[in-house]
Amino acid sequence: MCLPRIKGTRNAVNARPPQHPWQTQYLASQGREPWEKHPAVYILTNRREGTLYTGVTSNLPSRIAQHRDDLVPGFTRRYKLHRLVWFEQQDSMDEAIRREKQIKRWRRRWKIDLVETENPTWRDLYDNLF
Repeated sequence: MCLPRIKGTRNAVNARPPQHPWQTQYLASQGREPWEKHPAVYILTNRREGTLYTGVTSNLPSRIAQHRDDLVPGFTRRYKLHRLVWFEQQDSMDEAIRREKQIKRWRRRWKIDLVETENPTWRDLYDNLF
């Protein structure tokens, strides 16, 4: 499985917005404040290997909640894409947008491989954000 990557990106599964003291300590060790925006790229789906949607946001928990509550009109509401299966935090919104555009250009198989590398069971990661 060969996945293209942008140099300097990191998987955000272990770098979520702070909810616990250790997370605040982690962000402080990275020179970031807990209340700063956390640009992230994410992939939503409706089922394993189902329809995929790639998006970008500065507040991942809030944005995913909006998708889950069908408050975002368009593609995600039409196809009921409520399951967060992959996300990656970036250092800046420019980097996040660049990464989103890169992933949107990928072939579908590459996106599926990206999800399965980090989340082989396609479980919903939304509850893990808190």
